Amino acid sequence: METNSVSSLVIFLCIFMIMGSQVIKCSVTYDKKAIVINGQRRILLSGSIHYPRSTPDMWENLILKAKNAGLDVIDTYVFWNVHEPSPGNYNFDGRYDLVRFVKTVQKHGLYVHLRIGPYVCAEWNFGGFPVWLKYVPGISFRTDNDPFKTAMQQFTQKIVGLMKSENLFESQGGPIILSQIENEYGAQRKKLGEAGDAYMNWAAKMAVGLDTGVPWVMCKDDDAPDPVINACNGFYCDSFSPNKPYKPTMWTEAWSGWFNEFGGTIHERPVQDLAFAVARFVQKGGSYINYYMFHGGTNFGRTAGGPFVTTSYDYDAPIDEYGLIREPKYGHLKELHKAIKLCEHALVSSDPTVTSLGDSQEAHVVSSGEGNCAAFLSNFNSTSAARVLFNNRHYNLPPWSISILPDCKNVVFNTAKVGTQTSQIQMLPSNSQLRSWETYGEDITSLEDSTAFTATGLLEQINVTRDSSDYLWYITSIDIGSSESFLRGEQKPTLTMNSRGHAIHVFINGQLAGSAYGTRTNTRFTFNGPVNLQVGTNKISLLSIAMGLPNNGVHFESWNVGILGPVELDGLDQGKRDLSTQTWTYKVGLKGETTNLGSPDKVNSVDWLQASAITENRQPLSWYKAYFDAPSGDEPLALDMGSMGKGQVWINGQSIGRYWTANANGNCGVCHDTGTYRAPKCQLGCGQPTQRWYHVPRSWLQPTQNLIVVFEELGGDVLKISLIKRTTASVCANAFEHHPMVANYQIESTSYEKMLHEARVHLQCAPGQSISTIKFASFGTPSGTCGSFRLGNCHAQNSHAVIEKMCRGKQSCKLEVSNNYFGSDPCPRVLKKLSVEAICSRQ
Repeated sequence: METNSVSSLVIFLCIFMIMGSQVIKCSVTYDKKAIVINGQRRILLSGSIHYPRSTPDMWENLILKAKNAGLDVIDTYVFWNVHEPSPGNYNFDGRYDLVRFVKTVQKHGLYVHLRIGPYVCAEWNFGGFPVWLKYVPGISFRTDNDPFKTAMQQFTQKIVGLMKSENLFESQGGPIILSQIENEYGAQRKKLGEAGDAYMNWAAKMAVGLDTGVPWVMCKDDDAPDPVINACNGFYCDSFSPNKPYKPTMWTEAWSGWFNEFGGTIHERPVQDLAFAVARFVQKGGSYINYYMFHGGTNFGRTAGGPFVTTSYDYDAPIDEYGLIREPKYGHLKELHKAIKLCEHALVSSDPTVTSLGDSQEAHVVSSGEGNCAAFLSNFNSTSAARVLFNNRHYNLPPWSISILPDCKNVVFNTAKVGTQTSQIQMLPSNSQLRSWETYGEDITSLEDSTAFTATGLLEQINVTRDSSDYLWYITSIDIGSSESFLRGEQKPTLTMNSRGHAIHVFINGQLAGSAYGTRTNTRFTFNGPVNLQVGTNKISLLSIAMGLPNNGVHFESWNVGILGPVELDGLDQGKRDLSTQTWTYKVGLKGETTNLGSPDKVNSVDWLQASAITENRQPLSWYKAYFDAPSGDEPLALDMGSMGKGQVWINGQSIGRYWTANANGNCGVCHDTGTYRAPKCQLGCGQPTQRWYHVPRSWLQPTQNLIVVFEELGGDVLKISLIKRTTASVCANAFEHHPMVANYQIESTSYEKMLHEARVHLQCAPGQSISTIKFASFGTPSGTCGSFRLGNCHAQNSHAVIEKMCRGKQSCKLEVSNNYFGSDPCPRVLKKLSVEAICSRQ
């Protein structure tokens, strides 16, 4: 039976059909074309927003911005390790209040895709698994293993039961229309063979048996068993097809950018290419697209995994880490979504008919069967524009672009032509001073207290710490006799050790002798350096540091972390000496951690020294504290940690996360928005710290006397730390005359002529700001980009005056790009554009 033929009846039944006291509601279904909600096939546009990577005070604003961008669905993983920190003990408070998050989405009329996993990867610590899971007897992760399946099923049932108890599945009248079980399993399945197949068949059967009334999804697994839908993740998914002809084509992760790693460059993805990838997917029959991420957020605390993933999880997303709109990415995608929605009825009604328009050009045409026609005109050439003939009309297609024609005649959107504004973000000093700095140093000479223990040989780090801390001390000693030759010469003995730390600081008799670091691509690294030894007993204290646990790979639960040896001392009279098999003392964490110095209740449990000690002697492994008042205004806040080295920071007891000002190494150069995109393609920030600024949520602050606590491993200058505001400094627009854009409209409208108009420039400052100055304005042939516009040979002399009159003092303004608007044509028979840069200031 065709879905459309029964849609009216199904909708009627879904509204509220009361039989006695029973309310009948609909389940979400699917067919080969699309997800079917209340009897209607839907093109669904989704965005990932992870609730633990922001604060509850941010959720509503983020969801509203996603809705205003034209999204239908909010997608989130469910993070097992934050919800069940120890077996059977659950936490759904604060940032982990999953029910509140889902209900906030529901409040604003959007759907939810709940990706339970419970393996999530997600650059999250241990891939989302709780570390205690590693120590369940006989366990083996993500395979046909009974202990693992038992634990996984218990958690999945817990989440499904919680959602059901709050009536949050669509079958109960809630917003959840899809759920995901497992995550990106295809590669692992191939490596595990029959055990992988058995596990996935079990996982699918287990999930479907929970009777949620909504479809289940498995992403990146071509063998997902019925009725589970397999889906694609990647930068492009236009070549993807589901594994059965009766399943819809879904893209669960359209990567909007990429994550960053300490010591690596900043990754950006041009919005022209992202829009091209999405339009390319839709024109070939794709009906569900989820942007990963739409808001990336922050890896607060020790949640980042990988290792080496930065505290910022910005992901170059349309909404940035701080919750500000990133333009032009947000605006250009919003216009794309409007154009796709105009084609929705035709897209879900028929398969595309593909016609060649040239060597690298195609037309994809779909029809609703009711006289409605939509077309996507593609140019896959990455360097050359093309002029094509379609339906007896000529169309100009820029390189690497797709034009969308909702009526098979008029272009309302082209992926390569960005007509929305660009924003310039700046970090400004706040009016809040960090005052009364004091310091406390870790006592390296007395590490062997009652919490320490001894063992022969080198122990694996996570087996000792159970991930209760990033830090593990390895302590041993060596006796040096007075006859050693090196005592009379210049050549010092050399200490060499191999580690999978992911960092290590070496102390000899309480003094820092050096440090070494691994990388994400090679966590095994070597420390090799001279050490100062003296006559008598010398204490060797090695601080091994984990920068987040691994989050993917076959049986990553078995991977080792820490100093694995050998640890060798060379340059003694008897030659090289292997210390690996000696007796070692182990101490988990730092004294400051044990006393919980980051907490306002515990901060005074140690003796702090005044600021003069800070300026005189910046020692490694030092704690610092200060107080500050909350800055005025409502702009997002960040800490400028550019003067520091490496460590962690807390605000009023809340962990901002790990900081590390390691400079970015990579290949930074010109970024082209045409051609196939990969993460190394558009790199920024070479020679600068990978992350300098660290998000401070305003909801964590009180009006006065806020406590900041910093633990610095290396000895940075804490007096230069500052609290800054992130704000929109200027907005720019750049649009050609007669450029067709999609205007505001009702989705139901079929009069496409209403959507075509003279090009308009829309300038809009952030809430609370207004346009104070027009820095640049030119109607003619200006060149350059936002922040560096230049006049061309053609320029309307009244450009600045016209724009300033229309926009100054306003939060937003709209301007037409036409000769009439500026009184005359400054250069006839020349294609002109309007370029504007406006300065935004607080009202």
